[in-house]
Amino acid sequence: MAILRRRAGLDDAGRDALGRVLTDPTFELIPLKNARDQAAFLPRGATVSVTASPAKGLEATVELAAELQAVELRAIPHISARMIRDRDHLAALLEAVRAAGIERAFVVGGDAEEPGSFLDGLSLLEAMESLGRLPAEIGIPCYPQGHPTIPEDRLLTALHAKARFATYMTTQLCFDASAIAEWLAARRGEGIDLPVRIGIPGVAAIPKLIEISARIGVRDAGRFIRKNTRFVGELLASGGLYRPTRLLEALAPLMADPAANVIGLHVYTFNQVEATVRWRDADLARQAPPA
Repeated sequence: MAILRRRAGLDDAGRDALGRVLTDPTFELIPLKNARDQAAFLPRGATVSVTASPAKGLEATVELAAELQAVELRAIPHISARMIRDRDHLAALLEAVRAAGIERAFVVGGDAEEPGSFLDGLSLLEAMESLGRLPAEIGIPCYPQGHPTIPEDRLLTALHAKARFATYMTTQLCFDASAIAEWLAARRGEGIDLPVRIGIPGVAAIPKLIEISARIGVRDAGRFIRKNTRFVGELLASGGLYRPTRLLEALAPLMADPAANVIGLHVYTFNQVEATVRWRDADLARQAPPA
């Protein structure tokens, strides 16, 4: 795929890999007030992942996913275990997903402080299987830099157990390409061969990026921004907006490696879809070879 022009430090395989993942990423939306307005900027036929908000409930996630699916987007609702009251609630949610013509779900444990019957993603997946309601496509999260509250050994045990239910895994937001590559190589060595989508931030103002990164437990975001003077200088020159171009270039060798089995990007838009899509489109256009 000759989408990207020659970039310093990238070979042909890396450039082709960047073109592939930028062409059809998954865009993440949070079901907030501006979600529908921002969804209007999604490309036709785009894949859009709809997160779960404890403040709004899973019904808001499923409702927004159904609306997006109805306008010919490819919606993936997040089903958060700790936000589900019991098996009846789960069955009702899965029926609403099915009725909307959606055969996909992203299953997470979630952060609700007062869980119902399901404490984690594994117990939820097992319940979905026992109900005979497993969607055809299931994504699960993975954590190259760990989780703020779950020990590493528990994360890995759960990942191995959940892998049999899943069709792919998505990395939590991470700004360190080396950490992602090392973590993924270790999992491949353990026999986890699930395809992976690499989670990257979209375009975001730096205060918002730090705020959200801290909230979801990203270890290196604030430190990286504070201590990397060259990066801060670039931010000031670009108007204080983070753009993931350099991170993607650092990830290109991993995405080009068949053994890594990277099938795409998951773009955490922070509901800044217009700016993120504009960046994506401009990057593809700028890198396209001359006619």
